[in-house]
Amino acid sequence: MPKAVVLGASAGGINALGFLFSELGEDFSLPILVTKHVGLNDDRSMLRVLARQSTLPVKVAKDKHRIQPGTIYLAPAGYHMLVEEQGVISLNLEAPVAHSRPSIDVLFQSAARVYGQELVAVVLTGANRDGADGIRTVKDFGGTTVAQCPRNAEMGVMPKASLDTGCVDYLMTLEEIPAFLDQIGGV
Repeated sequence: MPKAVVLGASAGGINALGFLFSELGEDFSLPILVTKHVGLNDDRSMLRVLARQSTLPVKVAKDKHRIQPGTIYLAPAGYHMLVEEQGVISLNLEAPVAHSRPSIDVLFQSAARVYGQELVAVVLTGANRDGADGIRTVKDFGGTTVAQCPRNAEMGVMPKASLDTGCVDYLMTLEEIPAFLDQIGGV
């Protein structure tokens, strides 16, 4: 039974995340941690947009905050977001990974080490390969991996890079992902 979901998105990600959050049921019980590549001052505007589209609470993550069920956490601009033992968020300013801070790989890899087979990782639209190494790590730790169909994505480079690892369990259109998540995370 999954205990957490991690999502990664880049170019086209606001639209994809907005759709996904608007389609999740209000009884969705798992925490969702999101890394979306953003400009240095864009996390508050992203928060406003996504909070309007979600029935679940949406927050910009804070360092040492305990992860709560049924809550969506956004990586703040300029910080890597990690998951520590006992379900605590950690933020850091280490070097960019795959030219990105926040990095999807950093989130996915740290969450895989904490949640193992109880993690679901989803790579959405984007224009670089961030997330591919993270997908591989999630798979190595027994988690479930999902990639948005590259042809269905605004920018298919990122989901294709994840697919190319050979570690993706499910290839889905954006429209299929909310039902899949509701199935595993609904009450």
